[in-house]
Amino acid sequence: MNNFSKLGFILAALGSSIGLGHIWRFPYMAGTSGGGGFVILFLILSLTIGLTMLIAEMVIGQSTQKDVAAAFAELDPHPERKTWRYAGLMLFTGPIILTFYGIVLGWVFYYLGVVSFNLPTDVKASEQILTNLLGNSIGTQVIGLAITLLLSAWVVSRGVKDGIEKLNFVLMPLLFIIFIGLLIYASTQSSFHKALDFMFGIRIAEFNQKVFVSALGQVFFALSLGIGINIAYASSTHYKQDLLKSAIWIVLPGIAISLMAGLMIFTFVFEYGANPSQGAGLIFVSLPVVFSKMGAMGSVVSILFLCALAFAGITSTIALLEPPVQYLVDKNYSRFKATWALTGAVFVVGVVLIFSLNAKYGAHLKFFGKSLFDLTDFFSTSILMPFWGLVSVLFVGWVVSRTKLYAVSLHFLSRWMFSVWVFLLKFIAPVVILVIWVKILQG
Repeated sequence: MNNFSKLGFILAALGSSIGLGHIWRFPYMAGTSGGGGFVILFLILSLTIGLTMLIAEMVIGQSTQKDVAAAFAELDPHPERKTWRYAGLMLFTGPIILTFYGIVLGWVFYYLGVVSFNLPTDVKASEQILTNLLGNSIGTQVIGLAITLLLSAWVVSRGVKDGIEKLNFVLMPLLFIIFIGLLIYASTQSSFHKALDFMFGIRIAEFNQKVFVSALGQVFFALSLGIGINIAYASSTHYKQDLLKSAIWIVLPGIAISLMAGLMIFTFVFEYGANPSQGAGLIFVSLPVVFSKMGAMGSVVSILFLCALAFAGITSTIALLEPPVQYLVDKNYSRFKATWALTGAVFVVGVVLIFSLNAKYGAHLKFFGKSLFDLTDFFSTSILMPFWGLVSVLFVGWVVSRTKLYAVSLHFLSRWMFSVWVFLLKFIAPVVILVIWVKILQG
Protein backbone atom coordinates (compact mmCIF):
# COMPACT_ATOMS: atom_id res chain seq x y z
CA MET A 1 0.00 0.00 0.00
CA ASN A 2 0.95 3.64 -0.51
CA ASN A 3 1.26 4.24 3.24
CA PHE A 4 3.40 6.47 5.46
CA SER A 5 6.44 5.13 7.22
CA LYS A 6 6.39 5.60 11.01
CA LEU A 7 8.53 8.74 10.87
CA GLY A 8 6.80 9.91 7.69
CA PHE A 9 3.42 9.83 9.43
CA ILE A 10 4.70 11.92 12.35
CA LEU A 11 6.33 14.48 10.03
CA ALA A 12 3.23 14.70 7.83
CA ALA A 13 0.88 15.16 10.79
CA LEU A 14 3.33 17.66 12.28
CA GLY A 15 3.43 19.48 8.95
CA SER A 16 -0.36 19.72 8.88
CA SER A 17 -0.44 21.39 12.30
CA ILE A 18 2.68 23.57 11.99
CA GLY A 19 1.30 26.15 9.62
CA LEU A 20 0.16 29.71 9.88
CA GLY A 21 -1.50 28.70 13.17
CA HIS A 22 1.77 28.12 15.01
CA ILE A 23 3.88 30.81 13.39
CA TRP A 24 1.39 33.58 12.54
CA ARG A 25 -1.57 33.03 14.88
CA PHE A 26 0.24 31.97 18.07
CA PRO A 27 2.46 35.06 18.42
CA TYR A 28 -0.33 37.53 17.79
CA MET A 29 -2.70 35.66 20.11
CA ALA A 30 -0.02 35.66 22.81
CA GLY A 31 0.60 39.36 22.16
CA THR A 32 -3.05 40.37 22.44
CA SER A 33 -3.57 38.10 25.47
CA GLY A 34 -0.73 39.55 27.52
CA GLY A 35 1.90 36.86 27.06
CA GLY A 36 2.72 34.55 30.00
CA GLY A 37 -0.74 33.48 31.12
CA PHE A 38 -1.80 32.57 27.58
CA VAL A 39 1.45 30.67 26.90
CA ILE A 40 1.32 28.65 30.13
CA LEU A 41 -2.34 27.72 29.61
CA PHE A 42 -1.61 26.80 25.98
CA LEU A 43 1.17 24.44 27.13
CA ILE A 44 -1.01 22.74 29.76
CA LEU A 45 -4.05 22.40 27.50
CA SER A 46 -2.00 21.13 24.52
CA LEU A 47 -0.59 18.28 26.63
CA THR A 48 -3.96 17.30 28.09
CA ILE A 49 -7.08 18.12 26.07
CA GLY A 50 -5.21 18.60 22.79
CA LEU A 51 -3.39 15.28 23.09
CA THR A 52 -6.62 13.51 24.05
CA MET A 53 -8.54 14.79 21.03
CA LEU A 54 -5.65 14.21 18.63
CA ILE A 55 -5.39 10.55 19.65
CA ALA A 56 -9.17 10.13 19.29
CA GLU A 57 -9.12 11.37 15.70
CA MET A 58 -6.11 9.23 14.83
CA VAL A 59 -7.75 6.14 16.31
CA ILE A 60 -10.71 6.55 13.93
CA GLY A 61 -8.39 6.48 10.93
CA GLN A 62 -5.81 3.92 12.04
CA SER A 63 -8.28 1.31 13.25
CA THR A 64 -10.23 1.31 9.98
CA GLN A 65 -7.55 2.16 7.37
CA LYS A 66 -10.30 3.94 5.44
CA ASP A 67 -11.15 7.45 4.29
CA VAL A 68 -12.91 9.81 6.73
CA ALA A 69 -16.49 8.98 5.72
CA ALA A 70 -15.96 5.21 5.55
CA ALA A 71 -14.08 5.22 8.87
CA PHE A 72 -17.07 6.59 10.80
CA ALA A 73 -19.38 4.11 9.07
CA GLU A 74 -17.16 1.14 9.93
CA LEU A 75 -16.82 2.01 13.64
CA ASP A 76 -20.55 2.73 14.04
CA PRO A 77 -21.99 -0.06 16.23
CA HIS A 78 -25.36 0.39 14.44
CA PRO A 79 -24.39 0.76 10.77
CA GLU A 80 -27.92 -0.07 9.62
CA ARG A 81 -29.08 3.33 10.90
CA LYS A 82 -26.48 5.09 8.72
CA THR A 83 -26.47 8.02 11.17
CA TRP A 84 -22.75 8.49 11.68
CA ARG A 85 -21.76 8.24 8.03
CA TYR A 86 -22.75 11.91 7.76
CA ALA A 87 -19.86 12.73 10.10
CA GLY A 88 -17.73 12.14 7.03
CA LEU A 89 -18.89 15.52 5.75
CA MET A 90 -16.11 17.02 7.88
CA LEU A 91 -13.69 16.19 5.06
CA PHE A 92 -15.09 19.14 3.08
CA THR A 93 -13.98 21.57 5.81
CA GLY A 94 -10.40 21.39 4.53
CA PRO A 95 -11.15 22.66 1.00
CA ILE A 96 -13.32 25.45 2.46
CA ILE A 97 -10.44 26.58 4.69
CA LEU A 98 -8.06 26.24 1.74
CA THR A 99 -10.03 28.82 -0.27
CA PHE A 100 -8.85 31.61 2.06
CA TYR A 101 -5.77 29.94 3.60
CA GLY A 102 -4.29 29.70 0.11
CA ILE A 103 -4.82 33.45 -0.32
CA VAL A 104 -3.01 34.26 2.93
CA LEU A 105 -0.14 31.99 1.91
CA GLY A 106 -0.08 33.88 -1.38
CA TRP A 107 0.51 37.06 0.65
CA VAL A 108 3.47 35.31 2.30
CA PHE A 109 4.94 34.55 -1.14
CA TYR A 110 4.43 38.21 -2.15
CA TYR A 111 6.19 39.49 0.96
CA LEU A 112 8.95 36.93 0.44
CA GLY A 113 9.57 37.79 -3.21
CA VAL A 114 8.84 41.53 -3.22
CA VAL A 115 8.58 43.25 0.16
CA SER A 116 11.67 41.59 1.70
CA PHE A 117 13.85 43.42 -0.84
CA ASN A 118 12.23 46.82 -0.20
CA LEU A 119 11.20 46.82 3.46
CA PRO A 120 8.97 49.69 4.71
CA THR A 121 10.62 52.02 7.21
CA ASP A 122 7.53 53.00 9.21
CA VAL A 123 4.16 51.52 10.20
CA LYS A 124 2.16 53.83 7.94
CA ALA A 125 4.12 52.72 4.87
CA SER A 126 3.82 49.08 5.95
CA GLU A 127 0.05 49.37 6.40
CA GLN A 128 -0.18 50.94 2.94
CA ILE A 129 1.62 47.96 1.36
CA LEU A 130 -0.89 45.54 2.89
CA THR A 131 -3.85 47.80 2.04
CA ASN A 132 -2.73 48.06 -1.59
CA LEU A 133 -2.22 44.31 -1.83
CA LEU A 134 -5.67 43.48 -0.42
CA GLY A 135 -7.60 46.40 -1.89
CA ASN A 136 -6.18 46.84 -5.36
CA SER A 137 -3.86 44.02 -6.46
CA ILE A 138 -6.27 41.36 -7.70
CA GLY A 139 -3.77 39.94 -10.23
CA THR A 140 -0.99 39.66 -7.66
CA GLN A 141 -3.24 37.80 -5.21
CA VAL A 142 -4.57 35.47 -7.92
CA ILE A 143 -0.99 34.60 -8.88
CA GLY A 144 -0.13 33.95 -5.21
CA LEU A 145 -3.18 31.71 -4.81
CA ALA A 146 -2.34 29.87 -8.04
CA ILE A 147 1.26 29.22 -6.91
CA THR A 148 0.02 27.88 -3.56
CA LEU A 149 -2.57 25.56 -5.11
CA LEU A 150 -0.33 24.34 -7.94
CA LEU A 151 2.39 23.35 -5.45
CA SER A 152 -0.16 21.68 -3.16
CA ALA A 153 -1.91 19.79 -5.95
CA TRP A 154 1.35 18.58 -7.46
CA VAL A 155 2.43 17.09 -4.12
CA VAL A 156 -0.95 15.51 -3.28
CA SER A 157 -1.33 14.06 -6.80
CA ARG A 158 1.94 12.15 -6.30
CA GLY A 159 0.41 10.23 -3.38
CA VAL A 160 1.06 9.67 0.30
CA LYS A 161 4.52 8.08 0.06
CA ASP A 162 6.01 9.82 -2.98
CA GLY A 163 4.37 13.19 -2.48
CA ILE A 164 3.26 14.15 1.03
CA GLU A 165 5.87 12.14 2.97
CA LYS A 166 8.82 13.19 0.78
CA LEU A 167 7.89 16.88 0.98
CA ASN A 168 7.61 16.78 4.77
CA PHE A 169 10.93 14.92 5.05
CA VAL A 170 12.54 17.93 3.37
CA LEU A 171 10.54 20.91 4.66
CA MET A 172 10.09 20.00 8.34
CA PRO A 173 13.85 19.73 9.09
CA LEU A 174 14.50 22.90 7.06
CA LEU A 175 11.80 24.71 9.03
CA PHE A 176 13.41 23.78 12.36
CA ILE A 177 16.91 24.65 11.12
CA ILE A 178 15.77 28.13 10.04
CA PHE A 179 13.89 28.76 13.28
CA ILE A 180 16.73 27.56 15.49
CA GLY A 181 19.10 29.84 13.56
CA LEU A 182 16.77 32.84 13.92
CA LEU A 183 16.26 32.09 17.62
CA ILE A 184 20.04 31.99 18.18
CA TYR A 185 20.30 35.36 16.41
CA ALA A 186 17.44 36.74 18.53
CA SER A 187 19.15 35.53 21.72
CA THR A 188 22.07 37.87 20.99
CA GLN A 189 19.78 40.90 21.13
CA SER A 190 19.47 42.94 24.34
CA SER A 191 15.66 42.55 24.40
CA PHE A 192 15.75 38.74 24.46
CA HIS A 193 15.34 38.66 28.26
CA LYS A 194 12.32 40.96 27.92
CA ALA A 195 10.76 38.55 25.42
CA LEU A 196 11.42 35.66 27.81
CA ASP A 197 9.68 37.50 30.62
CA PHE A 198 6.75 38.43 28.37
CA MET A 199 6.34 34.84 27.17
CA PHE A 200 6.88 32.96 30.44
CA GLY A 201 6.44 35.45 33.27
CA ILE A 202 3.67 34.37 35.63
CA ARG A 203 1.24 37.26 36.16
CA ILE A 204 -1.81 36.09 38.10
CA ALA A 205 -4.06 38.77 36.58
CA GLU A 206 -3.59 37.18 33.14
CA PHE A 207 -5.21 33.89 34.18
CA ASN A 208 -8.76 34.93 33.36
CA GLN A 209 -11.67 33.47 31.43
CA LYS A 210 -10.89 35.31 28.19
CA VAL A 211 -7.26 34.13 28.10
CA PHE A 212 -8.35 30.57 28.99
CA VAL A 213 -10.79 30.48 26.05
CA SER A 214 -8.18 32.00 23.71
CA ALA A 215 -5.65 29.35 24.72
CA LEU A 216 -8.21 26.57 24.16
CA GLY A 217 -9.04 27.96 20.75
CA GLN A 218 -5.35 28.07 19.82
CA VAL A 219 -4.88 24.42 20.83
CA PHE A 220 -7.82 23.45 18.62
CA PHE A 221 -6.51 25.46 15.67
CA ALA A 222 -2.87 24.40 16.09
CA LEU A 223 -3.58 20.64 16.03
CA SER A 224 -5.84 20.72 12.94
CA LEU A 225 -8.73 19.24 14.92
CA GLY A 226 -12.18 18.85 13.37
CA ILE A 227 -11.03 18.85 9.73
CA GLY A 228 -10.49 15.14 9.08
CA ILE A 229 -6.74 15.54 8.44
CA ASN A 230 -5.65 13.46 11.44
CA ILE A 231 -8.16 10.75 10.51
CA ALA A 232 -7.02 10.67 6.88
CA TYR A 233 -3.31 10.63 7.71
CA ALA A 234 -3.72 7.98 10.42
CA SER A 235 -5.60 5.75 7.96
CA SER A 236 -2.44 5.74 5.82
CA THR A 237 -0.13 4.56 8.58
CA HIS A 238 0.59 1.09 9.94
CA TYR A 239 -2.31 -0.31 11.98
CA LYS A 240 0.09 -1.02 14.88
CA GLN A 241 1.73 2.43 14.96
CA ASP A 242 2.00 3.72 18.54
CA LEU A 243 -0.44 6.63 18.40
CA LEU A 244 0.41 7.92 21.88
CA LYS A 245 4.09 8.33 21.01
CA SER A 246 3.15 9.72 17.59
CA ALA A 247 0.78 12.26 19.13
CA ILE A 248 3.42 13.36 21.64
CA TRP A 249 5.94 13.77 18.82
CA ILE A 250 3.38 15.91 16.98
CA VAL A 251 2.36 18.07 19.95
CA LEU A 252 5.82 18.74 21.44
CA PRO A 253 7.60 19.96 18.26
CA GLY A 254 4.50 22.04 17.47
CA ILE A 255 4.79 23.69 20.87
CA ALA A 256 8.51 24.19 20.28
CA ILE A 257 7.90 25.99 16.97
CA SER A 258 5.24 28.20 18.58
CA LEU A 259 7.57 29.16 21.42
CA MET A 260 10.51 29.78 19.09
CA ALA A 261 8.33 31.94 16.84
CA GLY A 262 7.04 33.90 19.83
CA LEU A 263 10.46 34.43 21.42
CA MET A 264 12.02 35.47 18.13
CA ILE A 265 9.22 37.81 17.09
CA PHE A 266 8.80 39.48 20.49
CA THR A 267 12.57 39.94 20.84
CA PHE A 268 12.61 41.86 17.56
CA VAL A 269 9.41 43.73 18.46
CA PHE A 270 10.80 44.89 21.84
CA GLU A 271 14.26 45.58 20.41
CA TYR A 272 12.91 48.06 17.89
CA GLY A 273 10.03 49.52 19.87
CA ALA A 274 7.08 47.95 18.03
CA ASN A 275 3.74 46.99 19.58
CA PRO A 276 3.45 43.33 20.75
CA SER A 277 -0.37 43.55 20.80
CA GLN A 278 -0.60 44.55 17.12
CA GLY A 279 -2.91 41.56 16.54
CA ALA A 280 -3.29 39.83 13.18
CA GLY A 281 -1.15 42.52 11.53
CA LEU A 282 1.91 41.57 13.61
CA ILE A 283 3.48 39.54 10.77
CA PHE A 284 2.45 41.66 7.78
CA VAL A 285 2.62 45.15 9.32
CA SER A 286 4.90 45.30 12.39
CA LEU A 287 7.61 42.78 11.45
CA PRO A 288 8.53 44.29 8.04
CA VAL A 289 9.21 47.61 9.80
CA VAL A 290 11.21 45.84 12.50
CA PHE A 291 13.26 44.03 9.84
CA SER A 292 13.97 47.31 8.05
CA LYS A 293 15.50 48.73 11.25
CA MET A 294 18.05 45.90 11.29
CA GLY A 295 19.83 47.42 8.32
CA ALA A 296 21.39 45.07 5.75
CA MET A 297 20.67 42.07 8.01
CA GLY A 298 16.96 42.87 7.91
CA SER A 299 16.34 41.52 4.41
CA VAL A 300 18.20 38.30 5.25
CA VAL A 301 16.17 37.75 8.44
CA SER A 302 12.95 38.62 6.60
CA ILE A 303 13.67 36.13 3.80
CA LEU A 304 14.56 33.33 6.23
CA PHE A 305 11.50 33.97 8.39
CA LEU A 306 9.11 34.10 5.41
CA CYS A 307 10.70 30.97 3.90
CA ALA A 308 9.95 29.13 7.15
CA LEU A 309 6.41 30.51 7.13
CA ALA A 310 5.97 29.42 3.49
CA PHE A 311 7.30 25.91 4.25
CA ALA A 312 4.87 25.57 7.16
CA GLY A 313 2.01 26.89 5.05
CA ILE A 314 2.56 24.48 2.16
CA THR A 315 2.69 21.42 4.42
CA SER A 316 -0.67 22.55 5.82
CA THR A 317 -2.31 23.21 2.44
CA ILE A 318 -1.51 19.71 1.22
CA ALA A 319 -3.03 18.36 4.44
CA LEU A 320 -6.23 20.35 3.83
CA LEU A 321 -6.51 18.81 0.37
CA GLU A 322 -5.71 15.18 1.23
CA PRO A 323 -8.91 14.04 3.09
CA PRO A 324 -11.37 14.74 0.21
CA VAL A 325 -8.86 13.43 -2.34
CA GLN A 326 -8.51 10.22 -0.33
CA TYR A 327 -12.31 9.92 -0.21
CA LEU A 328 -12.60 10.24 -4.00
CA VAL A 329 -9.75 7.77 -4.54
CA ASP A 330 -11.64 5.24 -2.40
CA LYS A 331 -14.61 5.86 -4.70
CA ASN A 332 -12.44 4.68 -7.61
CA TYR A 333 -11.46 8.08 -9.00
CA SER A 334 -7.81 8.40 -9.98
CA ARG A 335 -5.72 10.41 -7.52
CA PHE A 336 -4.59 12.70 -10.34
CA LYS A 337 -8.12 13.57 -11.48
CA ALA A 338 -9.46 13.89 -7.92
CA THR A 339 -6.64 16.23 -6.88
CA TRP A 340 -6.83 18.57 -9.84
CA ALA A 341 -10.65 18.69 -9.93
CA LEU A 342 -10.78 19.70 -6.25
CA THR A 343 -7.93 22.17 -6.72
CA GLY A 344 -9.75 23.78 -9.63
CA ALA A 345 -12.90 24.21 -7.53
CA VAL A 346 -10.90 25.72 -4.64
CA PHE A 347 -9.17 28.11 -7.05
CA VAL A 348 -12.46 29.39 -8.49
CA VAL A 349 -13.90 30.04 -5.02
CA GLY A 350 -10.61 31.58 -3.91
CA VAL A 351 -10.68 34.06 -6.79
CA VAL A 352 -14.19 35.14 -5.73
CA LEU A 353 -12.88 35.68 -2.17
CA ILE A 354 -10.04 37.81 -3.55
CA PHE A 355 -12.58 40.00 -5.35
CA SER A 356 -14.48 40.35 -2.05
CA LEU A 357 -11.39 42.06 -0.56
CA ASN A 358 -11.03 44.46 -3.48
CA ALA A 359 -11.87 48.15 -3.01
CA LYS A 360 -13.93 48.26 -6.21
CA TYR A 361 -15.80 44.95 -6.11
CA GLY A 362 -15.88 44.22 -2.38
CA ALA A 363 -19.11 46.14 -1.72
CA HIS A 364 -21.00 43.68 -3.96
CA LEU A 365 -19.59 40.65 -2.11
CA LYS A 366 -20.41 41.72 1.42
CA PHE A 367 -23.00 39.98 3.60
CA PHE A 368 -24.04 40.78 7.18
CA GLY A 369 -21.48 43.59 7.12
CA LYS A 370 -18.57 41.22 6.41
CA SER A 371 -16.64 40.40 3.24
CA LEU A 372 -17.11 36.96 1.75
CA PHE A 373 -13.47 36.28 2.70
CA ASP A 374 -14.13 37.05 6.39
CA LEU A 375 -17.39 35.07 6.38
CA THR A 376 -15.66 32.00 4.93
CA ASP A 377 -12.93 32.30 7.55
CA PHE A 378 -15.47 32.64 10.37
CA PHE A 379 -17.76 29.85 9.13
CA SER A 380 -14.97 27.31 8.75
CA THR A 381 -12.79 28.05 11.78
CA SER A 382 -15.44 29.20 14.28
CA ILE A 383 -18.36 26.93 13.35
CA LEU A 384 -17.27 23.91 11.31
CA MET A 385 -14.03 23.06 13.13
CA PRO A 386 -15.54 23.13 16.67
CA PHE A 387 -18.66 21.30 15.44
CA TRP A 388 -16.78 18.44 13.78
CA GLY A 389 -14.31 18.31 16.67
CA LEU A 390 -17.27 17.82 19.01
CA VAL A 391 -18.71 15.14 16.70
CA SER A 392 -15.39 13.23 16.76
CA VAL A 393 -15.00 13.17 20.55
CA LEU A 394 -18.65 12.27 21.11
CA PHE A 395 -18.35 9.47 18.57
CA VAL A 396 -15.18 7.96 20.04
CA GLY A 397 -16.15 8.62 23.67
CA TRP A 398 -19.84 7.69 23.64
CA VAL A 399 -20.73 5.77 20.47
CA VAL A 400 -17.86 3.35 19.80
CA SER A 401 -18.19 0.54 22.33
CA ARG A 402 -15.68 0.60 25.19
CA THR A 403 -14.65 -2.97 24.34
CA LYS A 404 -13.99 -2.08 20.72
CA LEU A 405 -12.16 1.09 21.70
CA TYR A 406 -9.91 -0.78 24.11
CA ALA A 407 -9.20 -3.42 21.47
CA VAL A 408 -8.04 -0.85 18.89
CA SER A 409 -5.94 1.09 21.42
CA LEU A 410 -4.47 -1.85 23.33
CA HIS A 411 -1.18 -1.72 21.40
CA PHE A 412 -0.35 1.78 22.66
CA LEU A 413 -2.37 2.43 25.86
CA SER A 414 -2.14 0.58 29.16
CA ARG A 415 -5.40 -0.05 31.02
CA TRP A 416 -5.03 2.92 33.40
CA MET A 417 -4.00 5.23 30.57
CA PHE A 418 -6.99 4.03 28.57
CA SER A 419 -9.34 4.85 31.48
CA VAL A 420 -7.92 8.37 31.84
CA TRP A 421 -8.15 8.95 28.08
CA VAL A 422 -11.77 7.78 27.89
CA PHE A 423 -12.72 9.93 30.90
CA LEU A 424 -11.22 13.01 29.26
CA LEU A 425 -12.95 12.15 25.98
CA LYS A 426 -16.38 11.58 27.48
CA PHE A 427 -16.62 14.29 30.09
CA ILE A 428 -13.93 16.96 29.66
CA ALA A 429 -13.30 17.42 25.92
CA PRO A 430 -16.98 17.96 24.95
CA VAL A 431 -17.39 20.62 27.65
CA VAL A 432 -14.17 22.32 26.53
CA ILE A 433 -15.32 22.44 22.91
CA LEU A 434 -18.75 23.79 23.86
CA VAL A 435 -17.14 26.51 25.99
CA ILE A 436 -14.91 27.55 23.09
CA TRP A 437 -17.84 27.49 20.67
CA VAL A 438 -20.15 29.57 22.83
CA LYS A 439 -17.48 32.18 23.59
CA ILE A 440 -16.46 32.46 19.92
CA LEU A 441 -20.04 32.90 18.77
CA GLN A 442 -20.64 35.49 21.47
CA GLY A 443 -17.71 37.43 20.04
